[in-house]
Amino acid sequence: MWNEFKAFALGGNMLDLALGFIIGTAFAGLVNSLAGDVIMQFVAAIFGQQDFTRLTFTLNGSDIRYGAFLTVVINFLLLAVVLFGMVKLLKRIGLNRPAPESRTCPYCKEAVADGAIKCRHCTSDIEEAASA
Repeated sequence: MWNEFKAFALGGNMLDLALGFIIGTAFAGLVNSLAGDVIMQFVAAIFGQQDFTRLTFTLNGSDIRYGAFLTVVINFLLLAVVLFGMVKLLKRIGLNRPAPESRTCPYCKEAVADGAIKCRHCTSDIEEAASA
């Protein structure tokens, strides 16, 4: 069991996932800085407040902080727009195309190397491609 765990933890997919998580975290910090330090400054210039966190109303003695929620929604939308733009750009320049020596998994539709008998994405058993 230890050897299986070691193979899993040190396998290429797990390391790729860890690297993606680290880069994603750094990217989220970058977008949050864009939102807080640039875009919200334009909001401050227009509305007179840097952010909306102070916007509240009281209901039955409880403060409802809807302004903080609006700030988080704006940050989320900015992150989503930037990620969408990056995906569109990567698709346009062709970085998501499968390698020439690959085929498509019939189950998950991901690229699989020719000669593979198991999909590395969905772990389904697949038949080897017939040689031409």
